[in-house]
This record gives sequence, C-alpha cells and structure tokens, in this order.
Amino acid sequence: MPKILVLYHSTYGHIEAMAEAVAEGARQVEGAVVDIKRVPETVPDDLARKSGYKMDQAAPIASVDELGDYDAVIIGAGTRFGTAASQMRSFLDQTGGLWFKGQMVGKVGSAFTSSATQHGGNETTLIGMIQTLLHHGMVVAGLPYAWAGQMTLDEITGGTPYGASTITGGDGSRMPSANELEGARFQGRYVAETAAKLHG
Repeated sequence: MPKILVLYHSTYGHIEAMAEAVAEGARQVEGAVVDIKRVPETVPDDLARKSGYKMDQAAPIASVDELGDYDAVIIGAGTRFGTAASQMRSFLDQTGGLWFKGQMVGKVGSAFTSSATQHGGNETTLIGMIQTLLHHGMVVAGLPYAWAGQMTLDEITGGTPYGASTITGGDGSRMPSANELEGARFQGRYVAETAAKLHG
C-alpha cells in the first residue's frame, strides 16, 4: 500500500490544478494513500494579495521532516527564469537532514511544472528538480511516451518525458487543458504503480 505525497507550490492556481490531477491519477492505484500538501509561501501576505496570488488553496502546509514518511514524493512548481520557483527551492534546500540520514534513498521521486510559454523553461525546471531528487538517492519517474498525449500536434500543449507541464500564457489566463491534466493523471498513476512495485 504505497503512501504518496504530492507536494507543490502554486502562485495563481495552475500548479494547484495539476497537483489535484496528479493525486487523482495516483489514487487510481489500488491501495494507494495519497496526500496533497504545499510548501510555505515566502512572499509576504499583503504583497501576495496585491499581486493576485490564489490565497484560498485547501492543501495544508508540509514540513520537511514528514517527507521521509512517504514511499513516493511528486513535486510541482512553476518556472521562474528557467528554474523552479524560489518557494519550492527554499523548501528543498532545507532537506539536508533527510539527505544526511539517507531517508529518501530508494523512494520514488517525480516532478511537474508550468511555464508561461511553450519554450519558457519547463524542461530545465523539471531537470533541476529531478537533480535534487537524484541527490537524495530517489528512483526518478518521469512521464513516459506511453502517454501519447504529449506527442499531439492538434493543439498547443505541455507535457515532456521529464514530467507533466502546462502552459499558462503570458498573462496567466490559460488554465491547464484537458490534455495536460490527463498527462498529470497518467504521471500520478505511473508513480504510484512504480512505488507499489518497489515497496509492495
């Protein structure tokens, strides 16, 4: 019975929607226990409100120490200048104690992201997050081409072999498409299946 954590940071709700789809996919695996949590917001509350941040996110705030309680951790954050948003980076930078104790070794790790444009750094962001997972000794699962939706030419869409992604548009008005959400669900299911095989 794999225990899965979907851990995310979402400024405007795009990654939150992707996180919910990832969790939905993971829950399709029989016996999987799936939690959705978010990393602490580092932007002051008044500035976040003035900047239009989505403040009503239901997911509870995660603590670093609890990551070791899970068989798989799937992390999601938006792209900032080609790397993960600083809120996620700050959280991951606090995991040195877990690394020192080897608490994440052999667990499944995975990542998903968003960017404003098709070529706005989603792949570099995913690879950067995956590097952190590898430093922890985690077994990395991406988004296999078995999910053919990432190869479509019928529409503009996110999706990479490194992980699910969505494109928000320059003004942030575009929410994840049905195709992008299906990629997120596929990834969540794939991670949970992998964790079940490794830890079953």
